[in-house]
Amino acid sequence: MTKGMQKKLLLVDDEEGIRKVLGISLSDMGYDVLTAENGDEALSIFRTQSPPIVLTDIKMPGLDGIGLLQSIKLESPETEVIMITGHGDMDLAIKSLKLEATDFVTKPINDDALEIALKRANERILMRGQLRSYTENLELMVKEKSARLVELERLTAIDQAMEGLSSAMRGIADDLGEDRLRHFNEMPCYVSVHNRQLKVLAANHLYRQRLGNAVGEDSWKIYKGKSATPEQCPVGKTFSSGEGQRIREVVEFSDGSQSLVMVHTAPIRNSDGTLELVLEISADISEVKRLQDELDATQQRYQQLFDESPCFITVQDRNFKILATNKRFKEDFGDELDSRCFQVYQNRYDPCCNCPVSKTFEDGQPHQAEITATSKSGEQIHLLVGTAPLRNAFGQIFQVMELATNITQVRKLQDHLSSLGLLMSSISHAVKGMLTALDGGLYLIQSGLKINEPARIQEGIDAAKLTAERIRNAVLDILYYAKERELKREETHVSSLVHDVFQIIEPKMKNLPIAWACDIEPSLGSIEVDRTALRTALVNILENAVEACVEDSAKPSHRIGFSARANGNQMLFEVSDDGIGMDQQTQEKLFSLFFSSKGQKGTGLGLFIAQRVIQQHQGTVSVLSSPGKGTTLSVLIPIRH
Repeated sequence: MTKGMQKKLLLVDDEEGIRKVLGISLSDMGYDVLTAENGDEALSIFRTQSPPIVLTDIKMPGLDGIGLLQSIKLESPETEVIMITGHGDMDLAIKSLKLEATDFVTKPINDDALEIALKRANERILMRGQLRSYTENLELMVKEKSARLVELERLTAIDQAMEGLSSAMRGIADDLGEDRLRHFNEMPCYVSVHNRQLKVLAANHLYRQRLGNAVGEDSWKIYKGKSATPEQCPVGKTFSSGEGQRIREVVEFSDGSQSLVMVHTAPIRNSDGTLELVLEISADISEVKRLQDELDATQQRYQQLFDESPCFITVQDRNFKILATNKRFKEDFGDELDSRCFQVYQNRYDPCCNCPVSKTFEDGQPHQAEITATSKSGEQIHLLVGTAPLRNAFGQIFQVMELATNITQVRKLQDHLSSLGLLMSSISHAVKGMLTALDGGLYLIQSGLKINEPARIQEGIDAAKLTAERIRNAVLDILYYAKERELKREETHVSSLVHDVFQIIEPKMKNLPIAWACDIEPSLGSIEVDRTALRTALVNILENAVEACVEDSAKPSHRIGFSARANGNQMLFEVSDDGIGMDQQTQEKLFSLFFSSKGQKGTGLGLFIAQRVIQQHQGTVSVLSSPGKGTTLSVLIPIRH
């Protein structure tokens, strides 16, 4: 194989040594070698590079050689796939041949055996190319012959019509009065009869209306250009040759305007076969052009409606192949002609369950479904899909039009309304518990006043303060959830921010066996943030740490650490505790709305609000936790906006 004839070849093997050694051999054979270490990477390279030959190991972690073979054959049946097998993998090798693999070679790979397998693959590719070329040439030849046959049939039909007209005219040759031509007056073309002196003997109504009352005038008078002579006009040529003419000519109307017409003439002979008259029929091509222009304009309007529709429109065949798309679809999903809809919408390898397009092909009725699709930018989109059958001239369904409306915002609104209902239910339970606690505090104060016991009065005051703080935090959480307010950024010293957070958290840790460790460098400087919002987020995270320690009764005492340090152009805040910790399932739901591991003691808003505030600051929050050992939450916030 010469350098100019290089072909791409994709080599797939999970062993790097095999890829290197075999890649060198294949390059020496003249191949442009692409490599992949697993089936998923190979499938990605195949879809972008489209190599005609794939050489793959049959056993690999993840997507193995058999799975890769099936995926490639589904997307490109003509790709040649050669399997690399071990001596003990003959069952898999035979299975691959049943799945239309080209051949297989066994490890250790013999260069001669590999070259034979590659030669067989190239011969199959060459044979398909030749067959395709022969088929295309044959199709072209058939198309040309068919077009010629149609043209001959059309001309034959015209000749037969002219012959019939000439026979009719032969019977009225002796009497050419207007009354005998009344049947031609309704014809939508220009009809006239001419004698051997090239004079107009009779004309229909449309001829006289547009071309003037030319009876008795010269046959060539209406033409422009070289045909405006006795010898070159269609009637003159018919008398000269004795045969009918088919010519495009330009005629001049009585108002001075001009038009292109298609002229047909037919000789009219008497009983002894002598050419006596000529029948001339002309059709106005400008009218045909006008109708064609109207058709083009109509098609353009429909195409504009198709493209400007605010929904996604596709036209699909029975194999779910996309044949046409509108502008909105191209913008969000790309120009995916010839791809299948389930590949474009959901990156699937097989049709969706309850596919509305499939149902429409089955029963000919419109159908609807709701699906979730992924746009080319990676955005998840909720679509309400509707279908309509497209029928051919015989009433058969040959295509289906699919219209998909983006209802993502509607679904978000519905979810938000559902969330509000859950919020009201959750908050009502929380407020009820807080009011009960507040009543208890007031009762302690009243009873302490009656018996003049300062300790009980102070206990009641502390309970009332704690309950008031809980109510305040709940209200703030509701406000953050109900309306995402704009950030009011300001230069804030990190040490001052941490001091504020500590002042809020310290009363909650009073009389609890929890030690507080704060690691803040005084030289951290300032950060550009919304001080109030970020303080609320950090307080919520620390409150969660305190509650995790309180819930852990297995340890006599606990420790909470709070640190802040610069991390490049970001500030890293870390909150760690040695409380009850969390399993993986709880970690995944930790920042979900209304999720709380404390039952009715929590609203499930604290960490949800904290994550929202951090994301508003273009920051991230991550969690690391183990049951029984504790939790660490890390918050990264850009130092400058």
